Amino acid sequence: MAFSPITDLVTWRLKLYPWIERSMRGEANVLWPGAIKWFAKSSGTTAAKSKFIPVSPESLEDNHFKVGRDLLAFYAEQVPDSQLYDGLSLRLGGSSKINELNEHSYYGDLSAIMIDNLPLWASWRSTPSHDVALMDEWEAKIEKIAQQVARQNVTSLFGVPSWMLVLLRRVLEIRGETTLEAVWPNLELFVHGGVAYTPYEAAFSAILPAATRRLETYNASEGFFAVQDQLDGNGLLLMLDHGIFYEFIPVAEFNGSDSQAIPLADVQLGVNYAVVLNTNGGLWRTIVGDTVEFTSIAPYRIRITGRTRLFINAFGEELMIDNAERAVAEACRKTGALIDEYTAAPWWASGDESGGGHDWLIEFRTPPYALDAFASALDTALKATNSDYEAKRHKDLVLRMPRVHAAPAGTFHNWLKSKGKLGGQNKVPRLMNDRSLIEELLVSGS
Repeated sequence: MAFSPITDLVTWRLKLYPWIERSMRGEANVLWPGAIKWFAKSSGTTAAKSKFIPVSPESLEDNHFKVGRDLLAFYAEQVPDSQLYDGLSLRLGGSSKINELNEHSYYGDLSAIMIDNLPLWASWRSTPSHDVALMDEWEAKIEKIAQQVARQNVTSLFGVPSWMLVLLRRVLEIRGETTLEAVWPNLELFVHGGVAYTPYEAAFSAILPAATRRLETYNASEGFFAVQDQLDGNGLLLMLDHGIFYEFIPVAEFNGSDSQAIPLADVQLGVNYAVVLNTNGGLWRTIVGDTVEFTSIAPYRIRITGRTRLFINAFGEELMIDNAERAVAEACRKTGALIDEYTAAPWWASGDESGGGHDWLIEFRTPPYALDAFASALDTALKATNSDYEAKRHKDLVLRMPRVHAAPAGTFHNWLKSKGKLGGQNKVPRLMNDRSLIEELLVSGS
């Protein structure tokens, strides 16, 4: 892999954070005209400490809310007989209440900031209630939401797939049902983002009404970037008139904040790019940390392929998260497994032996009929999606068979809880190029 694993957090601290601190103290006209009242506290993956992102009135109204309106307009155009507004929209936001920074400003999860500033058109048909949506303690919040919505007429869902699945399973327990068809017969739309849907697809298919449509979004505390504008489309439409100027760095040339960025007009199909943002919230030349690939140029559509620092490249295999998600889903399909969470990391041979392989720690909801069959299916799928991985696996000379470990139920949940990271956009990194995370999880699950 040609790029350096510099993190967006490092770039953030070195270049922008001193300016953000000035804004947080109440100084006006620092990064954006006027004073910034709101700051989104974002940790991204749990491997990074929190950072504060300025949220201007313009970024709320002209980016986050405007993209949300456009998403609903795209849907309404394609489903003219939609009954979406006859029921309630269930939103599952972050786990943080609004906190006072000082007399000038406030911070919280972006979802909490948005809930506190929701326009009338977005709030009048939403659930749960405002006070429950802003609860800080995640487990109590999930229970409160489930009890509140279990007997309401919910027609749409908005949230991160991993945490939405936890909530929906609790709703089913409360109602004594096995599928949501009997709970919310009018449910027609699930809008999701934050983590890849692929690993959870089978689990959702087992409980969602068959007619439920899905739309994927690409949003973060830094901005709302792209939405799936076609129900049967390939890729997410990049939103170009919503307060963000985009630049891109080819991953093969990525070298942190010193990399040469190119404008949108110069991107090509099939190339992995790191995303650089300039936003109407006051972020300038900020490397957001995601990698994307364009699936269309006219119009510009993308798919998310990974993170600039979440990968495994211990043996030249260049394994990105996109490869991993697809391979895990295929292994589940072939072995009848359902998973809740997983992470993977390299291991190295000891003594005089060379090479090594990957350890996969997986928390199964439904175990495969045999772990070795799952490992074999995973290996085959990785070879099919990643030619570098396939080459390194040749005759086990460099890279050996994946080692799959079944984690006890609750391992990932308990680890997140121990870090104070339950809920919202918080998630365990799927891939790490060292063993620090997987060793912690192995210990916590033992």
